[in-house]
Amino acid sequence: MEDQLFPKLPLKEWVEAFVKFLTDHLGVIFDGISTGIKSMTDAFVWLLSIGHIPGSPYILIAIISLIAWRVAGWKTGLFSLIGLALINNLGYWSETLDTLSLIIISVIFSIIIGVPIGIWMSQKDSVQSTITPILDFMQTMPAFVYLIPSVVFFGIGMVPGVIATIIFSMPPTVRMTNLGIRQVDGELIEAANAFGSTTGQRLGKVQIPLAMPTMMAGVNQTIMLSLSMVVTASLVGAPGLGEIVYRSVTQIKIGLGFEGGLALVIIAMVLDRITQGVNKK
Repeated sequence: MEDQLFPKLPLKEWVEAFVKFLTDHLGVIFDGISTGIKSMTDAFVWLLSIGHIPGSPYILIAIISLIAWRVAGWKTGLFSLIGLALINNLGYWSETLDTLSLIIISVIFSIIIGVPIGIWMSQKDSVQSTITPILDFMQTMPAFVYLIPSVVFFGIGMVPGVIATIIFSMPPTVRMTNLGIRQVDGELIEAANAFGSTTGQRLGKVQIPLAMPTMMAGVNQTIMLSLSMVVTASLVGAPGLGEIVYRSVTQIKIGLGFEGGLALVIIAMVLDRITQGVNKK
């Protein structure tokens, strides 16, 4: 190996020391976050299973199909009915509930965190110039890297999968919220200012309503990215359809992998069509 002109920076040691400092001094906080997220995922699984009453899969299939029909048309409703019934018939309904729980929790936190940040970016150019490189880093960093600190801080299971999914899928919500608000016609903003609107009133009554289609497009992208993380999250013990796909790869079971992948495709298409329908309305 050729001699380096400058000595190598001990970046690896710095990162490991920083992570150790966090685990030593903020372990109680991480334990609390882990307990809270685990309780939320369990609650969502219970809710999606309609309290584990007999026939609950058919009830949830009917509810989702009706929602799809109402917001996206009868074709999407019919597809949802057939697709979800197929997943149940294949025997992956329990895994589907775990996957839906992971996606719902991740998307909710991505919206809660991402939308305010996007609004903040839209109001200050300095904030936008600071946060944009961070978003670039979050989107370009390999998803597997997020699993390492997630496991260190939160252990094995659903929680590190949720944390890694939030980090990976949140940037589109932030970017599209910022973009949508910035694209609102300047004349409308001037009119709102002329009527004496405060910043909050201008955002709530003019900018956010007009930016909602763009913001919903960001939420749609967040949902799709969350689905793409399902298999990756299974590497750290997150249950769901990703676990089925991962097991099929490790055991070279083509049929099992096809069934698990087909179930993920159906879930992705149903969620995509529903969010697009909401956006159009």
